[in-house]
Amino acid sequence: MTAPPNGRSLRRTLAATVSMALAAAGTLVAVALAPEAHAAGVPAPSPVGISGRGATVPFKEQEAEYAATNGTLIGPDRLYGHLPSEASGRQAVTLDAPGEYVEFTLTAPANAMSFRYSLPDNAAGTGRDASIDLKVNGNQLKSVPVTSKYGWYYGGYPFNNNPGDSNPHHFYDETRTLLGSTLPVGTKVRLQVSSTSASPTFTIDVADFEQVGAPIAKPSGALDVVSDFGADPTGAADSTAKIQAAVDAGKAQGKAVYIPQGTFQVRDHIVVDQVTLAGAGPWYSVLTGRDPVNRAKAVGVYGKYANQGGSRNVTLKDFAILGDIRERVDEDQVNAIGGALSNSTVDNVWMQHTKCGAWMDGPMDNFTIKNSRILDQTADGVNFHMGVTNSTVTNTFVRNTGDDGLAMWAENIPNVKNKVTYNTVVLPILANNIVTYGGKDITISDNVMADTITNGGGLHVANRYPGVNSGQGTAVSGTTTAARNTLIRAGNNDYNWQFGVGAVWFSGLNEPLDATVNITDTEILDSSYAAIMNIEGATKGLHFENVRIDGAGTYALQIQAPGNASFTNVTATHIAQSNPIHNCVGSGFVITRGTGNSGWYADPPACTGNWPAPQWTNGGVPGGGTPPTDPPTDPPTDPPTDPTVNLAKNHPVTETSHTDVYPATKAVDGDANTYWESANNAFPQSVTVDLGAAKAVKRLVLKLPPAAAWATRTQTLSVLGSTDNSTFTTLKPSAGYTFNPSSGNTATITLPGTATRYLRVTVTGNTGWPAAQVSELEAYTG
Repeated sequence: MTAPPNGRSLRRTLAATVSMALAAAGTLVAVALAPEAHAAGVPAPSPVGISGRGATVPFKEQEAEYAATNGTLIGPDRLYGHLPSEASGRQAVTLDAPGEYVEFTLTAPANAMSFRYSLPDNAAGTGRDASIDLKVNGNQLKSVPVTSKYGWYYGGYPFNNNPGDSNPHHFYDETRTLLGSTLPVGTKVRLQVSSTSASPTFTIDVADFEQVGAPIAKPSGALDVVSDFGADPTGAADSTAKIQAAVDAGKAQGKAVYIPQGTFQVRDHIVVDQVTLAGAGPWYSVLTGRDPVNRAKAVGVYGKYANQGGSRNVTLKDFAILGDIRERVDEDQVNAIGGALSNSTVDNVWMQHTKCGAWMDGPMDNFTIKNSRILDQTADGVNFHMGVTNSTVTNTFVRNTGDDGLAMWAENIPNVKNKVTYNTVVLPILANNIVTYGGKDITISDNVMADTITNGGGLHVANRYPGVNSGQGTAVSGTTTAARNTLIRAGNNDYNWQFGVGAVWFSGLNEPLDATVNITDTEILDSSYAAIMNIEGATKGLHFENVRIDGAGTYALQIQAPGNASFTNVTATHIAQSNPIHNCVGSGFVITRGTGNSGWYADPPACTGNWPAPQWTNGGVPGGGTPPTDPPTDPPTDPPTDPTVNLAKNHPVTETSHTDVYPATKAVDGDANTYWESANNAFPQSVTVDLGAAKAVKRLVLKLPPAAAWATRTQTLSVLGSTDNSTFTTLKPSAGYTFNPSSGNTATITLPGTATRYLRVTVTGNTGWPAAQVSELEAYTG
């Protein structure tokens, strides 16, 4: 599948061209020897597991700098081009001799792990391969291959693989491995160097441990790419044509297409339209590969391009796309997912080692990415580009992208009513964690953004980049809502400007930003430079309310362009500079102060003519004092919840069991024709939905499929609630509820309005079938 005729590219106008002293051999900086078998990292807030914010991930994360080790602690350091600056929390552990190790102790059962690491490049810039031992309770389990062939970029934008150029960066990679069995809590899992002959050093950043479920069985009636079409699950043969044939047949016959367990060699795009492509799970069903001759062709699942009519009604779920992209060529369409996909969903897809996770070229409408992982990209994690509307990225974990983590770019055609919610975006190596370039009525809420590296901030709203202007209706307009976000160690230096970029920042480069932008109920923690910044053109219509700034390397506010903003209940502590505002535009920027503000305002502000060096102590306070606090357990002051909105729809859900192809996700997918069904003859059975934050749920609506084929039945059930997914209280005692197809097969349950994040329905009986059955679980505040 060739690129669209207009040659849409990922081109950026910023270029990081500063010369760095870090050599390709992997010179370390800011090192300190950690004592034998002792964790020595500086405490720093983690972006994972913040209540009510970010993605609900299936893993437990552990940082190497807090684990047992006899290696060398590097960092904390936020200087671009330094090895620890690209580590999670800006710290890691380097192992440089046989016998050196990092050892993690499991806090939850796990049968799989992934870990983030860095090896030095080789002299040719093509990377090196090595292995590291994986030991369990001191016993050798396996040797895990590691490589640097997906890291180490040099020179100016869009970068190259020539170590002779300056500016080395993008040092880290991730790998994953199954552990063979479920290891209990307390198990010691060690990564240990057995030899330095293949690599002189192994730097370990972080490990993620999870309990991977059994492979998902083939749905009834689905086409199988192996048994029906001859695709090769060993990866030895090119399966591109055979999987494409299966997908085409699935569309023609109205059947789902199943990718069973295996690794499948795919050397070009699989083009999908009006079909479901589903795997056995992202740890089991893997698409990988690249054309050995034409390197511009590689594995990817694409809709038809918009100028070819686009694709619609596509579901991609439960598989992995693990590419082989080792360079950045913006013209190459070597993304995991692309094209135009309207009324379509990507669910539980693992995307790694491609150029972008998903670069979506509109016009297209109603597209969702959810419950996914996007890792180790050479460019953006996701970009909604050019006329993408009513589309969403939610509950997705993004780490180590080569450009913006999650982006929306309204080039020439408006982006309207897109939402980026409940995502965790960590370590974009260039640019921003989350950004909207133009766009109307955009929502960026309930996310966590952490560890920006260079030339960007955590959250960016801007009239920047080509094709963003009011003349075409593509500029920022309507209301941009950024609510309940947490930013940690966000923002960093821009080596073109030679000064810091704020954790939250705004730009009117193409034309003044003149719209309503609401930043509410947000924490901005331990910012590398300023917490809030505006620059270029003018910025009007900013409103900050219930914002906590705790820790900033320079200023609370960095004002570099005219405009206006209001501040209500905005507090700032631990700001490095004694004057918390830098403002050289004077009265050109109008600040309206409401009630409840403290710590960020000064009159007159600073206007020094030079930029102060940032003061970083990682988890501590710039200049000393009390460290900034961890993100709050509960987000501050949620806005009123619309009583007509179903709080459970598309939210994370767990179950005690399911049978065949009827998992609990079908109880919150918004489709009453699909349903969850538990194992037979095994009461009690329950389904639990995570509402994302504590809500005063007053009404629960349970549905079964409305089809007349369903006979009337009574299910005996109770409703429980929890704020921590540990301690549950009874919201409605056990009672019988009748589901009658003639009246919609629906039961409505009134609840007391107790604040509840985790809502559980427990079924103990069913007169129509010996299992629990729910097609929709809907929760409302009114």
